[in-house]
Amino acid sequence: MTIDHVSADDRIRTSQAQVIARMQADPAACQRTYVTTGRIGVGLACQLEQGHTTAITDLGPAMGGDAAGPSPGFYARSAIAGCVGIAIKMLAVREGLCLDALTVTVETDFDDTAIMGLGSSRASPIRSRVIIGIVSTDDPECIAEVVDRALDRDPWFLALRDAQVVHPQLDLHTPAQSSSA
Repeated sequence: MTIDHVSADDRIRTSQAQVIARMQADPAACQRTYVTTGRIGVGLACQLEQGHTTAITDLGPAMGGDAAGPSPGFYARSAIAGCVGIAIKMLAVREGLCLDALTVTVETDFDDTAIMGLGSSRASPIRSRVIIGIVSTDDPECIAEVVDRALDRDPWFLALRDAQVVHPQLDLHTPAQSSSA
């Protein structure tokens, strides 16, 4: 393990210990609602905003978009890959394990006709795979146990894996209402 790797793991471990201590001291403060808003004007590009963070998503020209940003599916798979990888790394470091490399690949199979209402398939993924690659000299059984525990705690992996209740809400305004608001 290099000096940089040791210092990064020490920083991660110290930061995580501080967060855990704050959470244990005030669990009620950890109940939050995160709000992300997407706005679409002309075209299909969607401006995304959550607090001070912004991003853009769009479709390619074949679907009528301008390819101004990655597709929504890219962000969905990226959220899972990033969240799973970070969750595994955080827990491994707290457990004193050294991961020399960690790769998470998310594959989703779709019937693309469903998004256009063609055929009888649903637009949700048919199946998904989360492939986790780890390079480490630590005990493989310890690594596998950490991965299992991290997945059991990972919000975006669980959102993909488990059914959940989603409440759509339509807030419809006419142009006259929008200009006077």
